Amino acid sequence: MGILSSIKDKLLGNKAQETAKAAASVSPSGPSGAGAAAAAAAMAAGKAAAAKEAAAKAAKASAAAPVDIEAVIEQLVKAKGVKSNWRVSIVDLLSALGIDSSFKARKELADELKYKGAYEGTAEQNIWLHSEVMRMLAANGGKVPKELLK
Repeated sequence: MGILSSIKDKLLGNKAQETAKAAASVSPSGPSGAGAAAAAAAMAAGKAAAAKEAAAKAAKASAAAPVDIEAVIEQLVKAKGVKSNWRVSIVDLLSALGIDSSFKARKELADELKYKGAYEGTAEQNIWLHSEVMRMLAANGGKVPKELLK
């Protein structure tokens, strides 16, 4: 499994999805909150078919809900109890995810992301890596803050 797959799994995998769904269900205005309320109302009225349909819509809306990348990473950083500059540093981002952040790993990531040229670990190249990872997360169902999509 490559570095890119590891990043996707950590941020877009089942645990991240569960975190996003739990956060969405806390908000009564969220799709799962509204769908759950509709299902409960339909069941109370004795309309089993309507309840099943409402529950199916709620499940579909929750499954389609994007993963809040910032919230997931912040939760990981908080759990580790360390300071992190993950919003700009690819090294800190990988470390927050528990992924090898060595030069060799970043070179592998650059290859996976189709970096043109030889990856040497310069600041400019690391900024490019970080930006590409954020774009990839956004393109694969992640909710990434606009300021991270430079």
